[in-house]
Amino acid sequence: QVQLVESGGGLVQAGGSLRLSCAASGSIFRINAMGWSRQAPGKQRESVAGITSGGSTNYADSVKGRFTISRDNAKNTVYLQMNSLKPEDTFVYYCNAQGLYWDLTRFDSWGQGTQVTVSS
Repeated sequence: QVQLVESGGGLVQAGGSLRLSCAASGSIFRINAMGWSRQAPGKQRESVAGITSGGSTNYADSVKGRFTISRDNAKNTVYLQMNSLKPEDTFVYYCNAQGLYWDLTRFDSWGQGTQVTVSS
């Protein structure tokens, strides 16, 4: 199995910054895509940002220019730098990783989530 452990969430004032981290561990042969999604209670989870093993990135329109996703392949870790935070960025943030186990079967794993709260 693959475990994803997120950290870096918390409470911040509007206009502030937070950096989320997510480290993957387990029987990992290769991680292809990694990303971040967010979800409010009772709402559907939405994709925020994604990054491939080669470094190609994509962002939701709502966070473009404010959030930056990056990864350290050697550490199997993905980051989300969040700047100019707004109250509407208040969600539980989840990281996701897709790749291959050592036996070359695929995995698609999620972290437990970390709360981000932005006060006005």
